Amino acid sequence: MTQQELHNWRLQHEAQNKYLQHHTRRHFLSQSAMGLGALALGSLLGCGTNNATNSVAENFFEPINPLAPRPPMFPGKAKSVIYIHMAGAPSQLELFSYKPELAKLDGQDCPPSLLKGKKFAFIRGVPKMLGPQAAFRQHGQSGLWLSDNLPHLSTVVDDMAMLQAVTTDQFNHAPAQLLMHSGAARQGRPSLGSWVTYGLGTENKNLPGFVVLTSGGNNPDAGKSVWGSGFLPSVYQGVQCRGEGDPVLFIKDPDGMNRDIRKASIDAINKINKEQYEEYKDPEILSRIAQYEMAYKMQISVPEVMNINDEPAYIHEMYGTKPGEARFANNVLLARKLVEKGVRFVQLFDWGWDAHGDSPENAVDVGLINKCRTVDKPITALLLDLKQRGLLDETLVIWGSEFGRTPMMENREGKTMPFKGRDHHGAAFSMWMAGGGIKGGTTYGETDEIGYDITNGKTEAFDIQATILHQLGFDHEKFTYQSQGRPFRLTDVGGKVIHDIVS
Repeated sequence: MTQQELHNWRLQHEAQNKYLQHHTRRHFLSQSAMGLGALALGSLLGCGTNNATNSVAENFFEPINPLAPRPPMFPGKAKSVIYIHMAGAPSQLELFSYKPELAKLDGQDCPPSLLKGKKFAFIRGVPKMLGPQAAFRQHGQSGLWLSDNLPHLSTVVDDMAMLQAVTTDQFNHAPAQLLMHSGAARQGRPSLGSWVTYGLGTENKNLPGFVVLTSGGNNPDAGKSVWGSGFLPSVYQGVQCRGEGDPVLFIKDPDGMNRDIRKASIDAINKINKEQYEEYKDPEILSRIAQYEMAYKMQISVPEVMNINDEPAYIHEMYGTKPGEARFANNVLLARKLVEKGVRFVQLFDWGWDAHGDSPENAVDVGLINKCRTVDKPITALLLDLKQRGLLDETLVIWGSEFGRTPMMENREGKTMPFKGRDHHGAAFSMWMAGGGIKGGTTYGETDEIGYDITNGKTEAFDIQATILHQLGFDHEKFTYQSQGRPFRLTDVGGKVIHDIVS
């Protein structure tokens, strides 16, 4: 090859490389001003979609804020949500589902018709039937049946809509919790709180839109995935706050760094983030910027709102709170304070509601009663407190769990448990809602005379999710997010609004 031929080959090779640099997929994604990155940002901000987000700020730093408050699809009755989940699944037969016929079967062998072709988590062989381990009475103008395990809650039944025929196809804790809160039994989908915050943002720019509070000594079986953001931008995941000590880990400035230095550091980091966003148009960079800014603001706002010491004495008596302790009552009071400050979604998980009968703590006539004592008073106080502050009409309160309990005793390997317990039961269980445009004093759905199967008003997790979104102003079938090449929604391909409980 001559020198001239070699020179021409190099020029051709350089030209080809330059062409490829400007036409590869990576270059297209990172440099195209109106490419897929911009489309992804448009999806995040709702441009050209049916999503709630529908505006773009003119100046990036002034602020394109993923948590900015946004209008729903249509006027909703509720503005915020407090979702109370009893992790472990309390027995509906000792709380809300009055079944006097079951008492007549107590101690008898379980009929074969209840066992044939059924799957249970632990029951093997032929268990004994177990009658209700609580007395029931009717309460309020609605005449709702409630057990004596919940004496305080019985005073507010006319504010509640009881769902007596909830069902799930999951019989293990973690998958059932994920299904109830994310619409899928496997990890990777956004949680309900993330969807709500994505759609509505938050009304307090100094606080997260989605706050999680846990009690009972453990996180739920599904772990932190149950409040994760899945494929939504990570800014919409739940922020877990603690009931004792620093509400959020590492919220204080480290030794040798004051607030001014912290702010300068965040400004410098976000300057780099902005430059990276302008180059790549990756919407997750928006989340990163928002999270740095939110962390800085939370240093002041979170310790203030998470402090219950200044609440008046009658409020502490009303809720049964004890400042400085990690307890469910404190979390319930904090939930009221958070929605009062504009937080959009507050999720409470209380662990320890399993009832297998393998120990006194897991017995329906011992442990369940003790757990009820810790939640009955504060939940009742929450409804009364929200009402007296004029917040109940715009705050949707949900109480529930991942599944229910069987009408027969649990036995393992054919051996009866040492204490009175019940196995997991997804075929029929109870939940309730209050406030936020829910019709109080109503009951939806029925089960058979022993609480084993649903006879009418079948309600799935998707129906509950659809109803929650409806009360917030969203059509669950149109409220979607584009991921992996297709639109996803919380309710997957199911769900119907439970109009019978909506006022």
